[in-house]
Amino acid sequence: MSTTSDTAADNITSGAGETLAPPGYRLEEVPGPLAPAELEAVDAWWRAANYLAVGQIYLMDNALVREPLAPEHIKPRLLGHFGTVPGLNLVWAHANRAILARDLDAVFVAGPGHGGPGPNACAWLEGTYSELYSHIPQDCDGMRALFAQFSFPGGVPSHCAPETPGSFHEGGELGYSLLHAFGAALDKPDLTVFCVIGDGEAETGPLAGSWHANKFLSPVRDGAVLPILALNQYKIANPTILARIPESELVSLLRGYGYEPIVVSGHDPSLVHQAMATAIDTCLDRIAAIHTAAREQGADERPCWPMIVLRTPKGWTCPPVVDGEQVEGTFRAHQVPLPGARDNAVHRSVLEAWLKSYRPEELFDEKGHPVEELLRRNPSGVRRMSANPITNGGVARDLTIPDWRDFGVEVASPGATKNEATRVLGGWLREVTRNNPDNFLTFAPDELASNRLQDILEVTGRDWQAEIGGYDEKLDRTGRVIEVLSEHMCQGLLEGYLLTGRHGVFTCYEAFIHIIDAMFNQHAKWLDASSAVPWRQPIASLNYLLSSHVWRQDHNGFTHQDPGFLDVVLNKKPEIIRVYLPPDANTLLSVYDHCLRSRHYVNVVVAGKQPQENWLSVEEAAVHCARGIGIWPWAGNNDVEGVSPDVVLACAGDVPTLETLAAASILRQRLPELRVRVVNVVDLMRLVPHDEHPHGLPSREFDTLFTQDKPIIFAFHGYPWLVHRLTYRRTNHNGLHVRGYKERGTTTTPFDMVMLNDLDRYHLVMDVIDRVPELGEKAAGLRQEMVDARWQARLWTREHGEDIPAVADWQWS
Repeated sequence: MSTTSDTAADNITSGAGETLAPPGYRLEEVPGPLAPAELEAVDAWWRAANYLAVGQIYLMDNALVREPLAPEHIKPRLLGHFGTVPGLNLVWAHANRAILARDLDAVFVAGPGHGGPGPNACAWLEGTYSELYSHIPQDCDGMRALFAQFSFPGGVPSHCAPETPGSFHEGGELGYSLLHAFGAALDKPDLTVFCVIGDGEAETGPLAGSWHANKFLSPVRDGAVLPILALNQYKIANPTILARIPESELVSLLRGYGYEPIVVSGHDPSLVHQAMATAIDTCLDRIAAIHTAAREQGADERPCWPMIVLRTPKGWTCPPVVDGEQVEGTFRAHQVPLPGARDNAVHRSVLEAWLKSYRPEELFDEKGHPVEELLRRNPSGVRRMSANPITNGGVARDLTIPDWRDFGVEVASPGATKNEATRVLGGWLREVTRNNPDNFLTFAPDELASNRLQDILEVTGRDWQAEIGGYDEKLDRTGRVIEVLSEHMCQGLLEGYLLTGRHGVFTCYEAFIHIIDAMFNQHAKWLDASSAVPWRQPIASLNYLLSSHVWRQDHNGFTHQDPGFLDVVLNKKPEIIRVYLPPDANTLLSVYDHCLRSRHYVNVVVAGKQPQENWLSVEEAAVHCARGIGIWPWAGNNDVEGVSPDVVLACAGDVPTLETLAAASILRQRLPELRVRVVNVVDLMRLVPHDEHPHGLPSREFDTLFTQDKPIIFAFHGYPWLVHRLTYRRTNHNGLHVRGYKERGTTTTPFDMVMLNDLDRYHLVMDVIDRVPELGEKAAGLRQEMVDARWQARLWTREHGEDIPAVADWQWS
């Protein structure tokens, strides 16, 4: 279906160097669903929002232009983006009409880049801005404050941000709007998400994959997303792809994604308003029919969801020509159409005419209040999209979490048994899923079973709305696991789910979590910024479970070996991030119980999926994880009270812990007089000084554990320099020697992998001999044995294709 008002922007010409003010307009009576009075009312609301948007970009005083604009009324630095704003405001105005008519529970997602002036203006018109910010009332003074703070030092950003009422989608980095919208709609059967997608944004990889999110939206369980693809033809400096392909090709593309697009295009507001009203009514009627068919009539086929393609000029209603160059309808309208308004009298005069073209005297009374006719176009209370509690963490419910101790493994003595740690966790997550049927989801890029969490599928299936074949397994129209081979989609859907008040887990291969580095960055920035906004509620933590990790990707090889996500995470604010490296199954259970109960963090947990020794009982794991770091007295040698150790063997991560304990065992047997202390680190942030991170150890405690002057041999899961970065201020940093991943990998055996990176037990023993001054030549024979043992292990793998029995069959005793 195509609803077209006219073909393109008016062809306005001027002489070279001229700058023309917008011609303004008066509505004409044209056929459509809007009666004349309603057409006038919707247009007035749109004009008011546009006026407020322009004011935010330019003005710091004289908000209603009741005197001629002077240089001091204009901001000294003109920052902001107008090009996409009129389209955003148009959608908001028409969404409000639908909310009033249908009593919709609805929210708004602004995908186009830097469209912040639009949602700010709409929230002020709806009164929400003034309710949350008492210094910005709905009057002339409030309007002035709204304008002055925008893109101004100490003010608010040019895009939607935590400071924006009604926003749960950060408008900085592009590509995630549709994923956040679908994530918000999951488990919210009465919610409608109006999601505006920029045509520049649509060129990003994540957004291109996002169209497939409709294959996971259950018409029975979930709400609805109404995508509006805003085709204004340009991004910063170039045309957009989707705006420049034939309309028939675009419609075919969107239909191929499973949507039924309605095209609305034009420049004449009278015609566009009628076309937009028709399109939104048609889409919402179709959504209602889909829900009725699925919920009341049992329809099981995947629906074809409606959407809108909105083709309007870039910078619609701005000055058409500036300094002799076309602006409206071109890339020049992307940011500030009149960049010289403060110092250039012509630009300033045209700006004044531009503002007055919206006829503010009809929209605001003498005191600057929106006139009654505008206020009547606002939904009330939480029906306002700027005040919907869903956009502020929802009405958050804590998870019903079973006692993790009931799922722990028996540990009669350290290292006596082995388990796949993530499989043990999967049994517990199965019950978390069972206990929280509408509040908890698991996301995985086709790796749930590979990461040993398949026990979850005993109580649910994989969410799947597409065709189900005869040989498919565990697919479910209302499944609680979303698996799609796109890390971007998993991350974005989970973010939308969390931001609107729910809980979840994202499990991924460690090496490929890097695919969403930028998405993690944006979410962490949102958490950081929103924690400084008093009215923002804390949301459930973003919980990662990274498995198939660097040390046990020996079968897949070098491409699958990368622990560097930890380095990325630790760039963020310490108040936001947490990193855990549990050494066995029981500590993994304890850590994850903490993560699911936490709020407003990013929790990164790295754990192996291969059979690995169990070191701590349930009771010991609970205490050790509560500390986050601690001495394992049973693992050391002659580490007694009142006597300083000769060397500290520290470890973080399951494989490094295994190699450290194996090294400690050799030292106990061969150098029984050596005083060895073994320290295991679960919470990586314990290494950081207390004044840099809430979990950091005070210097006195750190020195007590690691000594002030003895050698520390630290076996670490990730890149060695990360530990140095975290501990560079510690007293004994010069005595710290870290072994970790050195970017050496291939397809080989597990032990050969640690040998390639000098993390193996034999090399750790050699490090002790080299670093403890008292040993030196006394232990020369043992050192040579360790060198020989490495060669023997290497030759064995090359001949037999597996690890040498002395390693493969080793047990702690």
